[in-house]
Order: sequence, then structure tokens, then C-alpha cells
Amino acid sequence: MSTRDYSNKRIPLLGAENNALTWLIIINGTVFILLNFIHIVYFFSEVPADFFQHQILDWFCLPASLEKLSTRPWVLFTYMFSHLGVWQLISSLLWLWSFGYILQDLTGNRKLIPIYLYGGFVGAIFFLLTNNIFPVLSQQVDVMPPMMGASAALMAVAVGTTTLAPDYRIFPMINGGIPLWVLTLIFAAIDYATIASSSAGLGVAHLAGGAMGFIFIKQLGKGNDLGQWMIDLLEWFDNLFNPEKKNFNRPQKDKLYYSSKEAPFKKVPNLTQQKLDDILDKINQEGYHMLTDEEKSFLKKASKEEL
Repeated sequence: MSTRDYSNKRIPLLGAENNALTWLIIINGTVFILLNFIHIVYFFSEVPADFFQHQILDWFCLPASLEKLSTRPWVLFTYMFSHLGVWQLISSLLWLWSFGYILQDLTGNRKLIPIYLYGGFVGAIFFLLTNNIFPVLSQQVDVMPPMMGASAALMAVAVGTTTLAPDYRIFPMINGGIPLWVLTLIFAAIDYATIASSSAGLGVAHLAGGAMGFIFIKQLGKGNDLGQWMIDLLEWFDNLFNPEKKNFNRPQKDKLYYSSKEAPFKKVPNLTQQKLDDILDKINQEGYHMLTDEEKSFLKKASKEEL
């Protein structure tokens, strides 16, 4: 059994604890249910059709107007989780599942959400810049439809995954499988084709999100994790409101060594199932590239002895 086979044993399952892909699907689904429930209430209340748009939807979606944005800055975050149409949600979740699952398999459980958020934020910035800088668009910025949905964030995930493994193939039953770069190219070409239209802001936003995914993965390859501050912030909040984590403020050396009965730096040459499980968990959370040379050597030795 190869080293890669071991990492595949611990592919994050959809219902696994702390699974980033699960949380993104849950958040998108919850916001969809909430918006449609309110929409149903408005429909049966027999109020004018535009009331729902102005009183509810506008407070979730990203407007093209900077003036409107100044009254609801939180939409820079909420728009990327907001879907109203059923098919819009289904297509977003299919793209998210397809690329997000592969990304987690290759990098662990801590990169998907930062790439998603970075792509969404960068997409929002370029949506606003495009619609407010160019006169052909800025003249109608007040009546332009707002941006909603996860497309810019998903483009970041798709491009990031493709940058990491361009030859990764899905649907192997179709002539040996379809490479990721083909799907991503189609995804990008559709957005590129919309630039010379009134929807130019959307196309540019999606492509900018994809560029952010590319930059994120390239920086990660250089050892710069642009999303680490997000993970640290989430862990800080989790530790702050979790009384069970009593070791949060203890020095790192106390957590690693002095609380153990074993002598520090003592090497255990024997192959143990517990150590193998710990290494596989680390691959699941952080990716294979984060293993130390000793851990890689242990994993290689375990594969030969079929532990």
C-alpha cells in the first residue's frame, strides 16, 4: 500500500466533525431556506412584488452603488451565501461539492473556507470597481441588479483546486475521466464572454475570484498560508467560549512535553497503530505536505509492513 493510499483512507466525509465543506453547504442552504420562507410570507400577504426585494433581499445582496453599500456594509459577506432560485443553489452546491471535496482531500480541512471567503471578498471589490469606474456602467449603477450567490467564491475554489492538481480527473467512466483544468476553463470562459455586456461587473468579479484562488495556492506553495489568520481567529473564539479547553493559555512547551510522563524528545522506534492514526489525522487536517521528514519516513515504513 502506498503513502497516497493511506491519505485516501481519511478523506473527509460530508458529515464529519469540523468539516469545512459541510459547514459551507449548511450555511448556503440555511440562508436559502430563510430567504424563501420570508418570500413565501410576502407572497401570501398580497403586498406589492417589489416589497420583498427592497425590504429583505437588498439587505443580503451586494449593490453596485457605493452609496447603497455604505448603508449595509455587511453584504460584502452575506451576498456570497445568498441564493433565491432553486437551480441557482443546486448549481452552486454541485460546483462547491465537486471542487471543495477534492481540495480538502489534497490540502486538508483548513484551506477551503479561507479560499472561499477570499474569493468572495475579492470578487465583491472588483464588482464594485468595474461598475463605478467605467462610464458605460456607472451611468446605470443605481438601477443595476445587485450581485448575489457564491459564484466568485466558487471560482476561487475551482481555480485553486485546479492550480494544485490540474490533471486530477473526475468521472473516470467517461473516456478515462475529465481533467479539472477542462471544467475550470469552461467555467472561466462563460464569465469571460459576459464582460462585453451590462453584466460585465459580474464576469469581472468571478474572474477576479478565480485569480485570488490561484494566488492563494501559489503562496501556499511558497510557505505563506494567507488563511492562517482566519483559522487562528476561529480557534481563538472557540477556545474563548469553550470552558473545557483549559490548556488554551498554557505555554506551548507545557502542552507538548511537560504534561506527559514520557521524557521529552524520546523516540519510539516501534510502529504503532496510534502513531499511524495521528499522522493520518494530520494529513486530513493540514495536508500531506505539512508532515515532517520523520513522519513521512514512518508512513513509508508502515506502508511496507502493512501495519
